[in-house]
Parts: sequence; C-alpha cells; structure tokens
Amino acid sequence: MTTPLLCATVTGRTMAVLRAARDEASLADMVEVRLDGVSDLDVAGALADRRKPVLATCRPTWEGGRFTGSEEERRTILGRALELGAEYVDVEWRAGFGDLVRRDPRRVVLSTHDFDGVPPGLEERARAMRAEGAGTIKLAVATARLCDTLVLASIARDGDAVVVGMGEAGVPTRLLAGRYGSRWTYAGDGVAPGQIPARRMIEELGFRRVGAATRIFGVVSTKALHSLSPAMHNAAFAAAGIDAVYVPLATTAFADFLRFADALGIEGASVTIPFKRDALRAAAGSVDSLTVRVGAANTLRRRDGRWEATNTDVEGFLAPLAPLLGRRMTGVRSAVLGAGGAARAVVCGLVERGAAVSVHARRREQAAELAAAFGVAAGEWPPAAGSWDLLINCTPLGGATARGESPLPGGPFTGRLVYDLTYGPGSSALVTEARAAGCGVLDGLPMLLAQAERQFAWWTGRPVPGGVMEAVVQHGAAGEPVTAARQGS
Repeated sequence: MTTPLLCATVTGRTMAVLRAARDEASLADMVEVRLDGVSDLDVAGALADRRKPVLATCRPTWEGGRFTGSEEERRTILGRALELGAEYVDVEWRAGFGDLVRRDPRRVVLSTHDFDGVPPGLEERARAMRAEGAGTIKLAVATARLCDTLVLASIARDGDAVVVGMGEAGVPTRLLAGRYGSRWTYAGDGVAPGQIPARRMIEELGFRRVGAATRIFGVVSTKALHSLSPAMHNAAFAAAGIDAVYVPLATTAFADFLRFADALGIEGASVTIPFKRDALRAAAGSVDSLTVRVGAANTLRRRDGRWEATNTDVEGFLAPLAPLLGRRMTGVRSAVLGAGGAARAVVCGLVERGAAVSVHARRREQAAELAAAFGVAAGEWPPAAGSWDLLINCTPLGGATARGESPLPGGPFTGRLVYDLTYGPGSSALVTEARAAGCGVLDGLPMLLAQAERQFAWWTGRPVPGGVMEAVVQHGAAGEPVTAARQGS
C-alpha cells in the first residue's frame, strides 16, 4: 500500500493572503499554492521562504479555476514556477503544454478534472496522459456514488497517480488515499467539492493512522460528513490502541454501499436513515432476536464474508430516559413522530418498557403499518393537544443540515417531555419551542453516545475507554460541515 502525502490547497485574492495561508498549512506534508485568482501575482514571492514543499497551480476557468488571462500568460506563469524550483507544477492535460512537461517531467503533475461525473473511458484517458511523459498524473472526477471511485483505484495502482473523487461520495478517496494508491491527496477549506480541512482529516478522521492492515469501518448515510460518529469512533479506536479507522460513507443507495464495502474490505458500519431496513435485509449472517423484532438494523459487521446485523438504537434510545422516567414506563403516553427505521427501534423499546404508544406520520399508511407491527395505535398527524406525556421525534427534521425545521412547528407542547433524536449545532427548532413552552427536553446526543458505545463493543469485543466518546460529544469535535465548491483538487 502507498503511504500518501497530505497536500493542503491554499488560495488568496492577494499575495499577502496567499503567503499567509501557505505558511499556516503546517499540518500538511506539501502545499498546493493556487496562483489563479491572485490580483497582484508574484510567482517568486509565492515560492520564497516556503516552509513546505510546494505544488504550484494556476487553474483556468475552463477547468474550474479562477485564471481569466490568456493561455500564453498562464504558460509563462507555470514555466516561471518550474524555473524557480517549485517542487511540483500542475499542468492541465487539455492545455497542450507539452513543452512544460518535457522541461522537467519529474516535477510536472499532468492533471484532468471533470465536474460533471465520471466520464466514459477514464482508464483510456489515464493511459493517454501517461504517454505524455509526466512524472505524476492526476485525475479528479465528480462522484455521485461510492462505487464511482473504484475505477480510480485501478488507475492509481501503478503508483504514479493522484486520484480524487470530488463530492461527498468521493471522500473515501481522500481519507483512504493509500488504499486507492494515490501518491498524495488534498486537504483544504472547501476549495474543491468534498475537500476537508487538514486538521479535521488528521485529528478527527484518522488520515495519518491508515496503514496496509488498518481495519475500516464507517457510517452509511446520505449526509455522512455531518455525522459526529467518525470523531467518536476514531477517538475510541485510538484510545484503545486498535488499528482501525472510521470514515464517512455518503450514498443514496444501500446497494452502492454493499458493492463498495466488498471492494474496499470494509469490516463494519453504522447505518442511518433511510437505510436501516435495507441493512437488516442485507444480513446473511446472524441477527439477534431484538433486531428481528425491530425489523431494522443500525449496525453491521462482516464475519466469514457475510454481514451480521444488530440494533443498538433501542438501548441507546432508552438509556437517557431511565433517569427521567424510570426503568418502567407503564402507562406513559408516548407519541412517536415518524415511521422509519429509527421509529421502529423507539416503538420497540417503549413497548418493552410498558408505555402506551401511538405512531404519527404525515403518511397515515406508514404509521398504520408500523403501529400494526407492534400492536400499538396509529394516531393522527399532528398529535392532538393533551394526548401525550412523552413526544419523540424520529424524523430527520431538525438534523445537522435542517436545525431550523420542525416536524411540529408551533406545537402544541402540552406534555411532560420532548425527546428529539436529531442533533447538530445549537438546539433544534423543536427543542427550542418545547423548552419555551415549559416541557422537559432531550436532544439526540445522549442517544448517539449510548448507541455508539454499544456498536464499538459489538465490533471489537471491548468497552469504549472511559469518557472518550463523551468528551468528543461535549466538545463538538466533528467541526464544520464541508462547503461545496467548484474548483479542482
């Protein structure tokens, strides 16, 4: 397996800003200095007194960059960077700057970027690029699925390539760059789609810890980059001395994850909305009785080539309730909002504790189906005032990317406790309004912590080292969501 370098991409509208950003990129092994878009460009100044090796790039607008001058001007800038000793210079394959490649092939990175998807014939394109004689080729393509990245691994296996899947589905190409065969990968503050700051890649997502024998786990979600789970599990693996890493796996189709997991040898996964019933169906190995009763799984592990499934949501959901409502909840009127995989676990746990449960969903037939599966009531949407003691939000409304949205805007909040299973920065609209109305409130962080600790134990056979995951939750170690962009790298 290749041991990849981490290259931090920096930009600036002025030379002062660019140089400051270059020098602040202390965690990276190399810095990509973007010369495009600099109003007072001075190539010598961009390279002078550098503390890290530099990759000089001047990306034109026609390949996602900010340079608006002529191609001859750009050729001069890139040639000057070579002349002044930049460790690497990025030259676009489509530019036809063969003279720059021939000037010093070892230091030239011949690159191609496609922001519309994975083009047909990408392997043939890579062969054509290699024929130009550059020491390194770089292919960056927009990826909509995890499996879109697999062709990149076949291209990079010769060891002379940098491959990047742009977008959230392509994040594994950055975090597991060595498994793909990349010479290096790129970090940055959202300069390109799916790009992640270097500090987050190293401290939260385990980039430096990935070796040939490292076990791979992940969270399967449509919004995986917004999850706290990678920070929690990576901290636990590190504290326990386990050679494993946990990465975001963003997809819109569970079959995409399954194929990708086979190709990459992924050993275990946390599964979130909307894939929990798919996860149970995928389990050809053992499934415990609780998970069968729930009818949905939030955790998978691979044993002897087959997936085993369990559900840690039930115990995770109940754990924060015990100090507030007691171990038994006989007669507690509990209104469950939503009818997906999380709601199934919640209803199962409430029934086992003796609560009087009603299921409420905008689509009445979904509520009725879930209610019938557990022998509880299907209620109206929204729940009537005075009809509940405990209200549980199992919908995605209020999550990290939807904190201002509520499944029950304006209430009424007439019960004792509102439990919102979502989490994110600040309080959700549901929690804020319920608290203002005098209700007790819980958000989803205590449940997230409780279910994650059980996942870790199921995967490793060991408890989470004391307080490690809790500290991550308390300090919000997940960082800021990645900002989408349309520039290469």
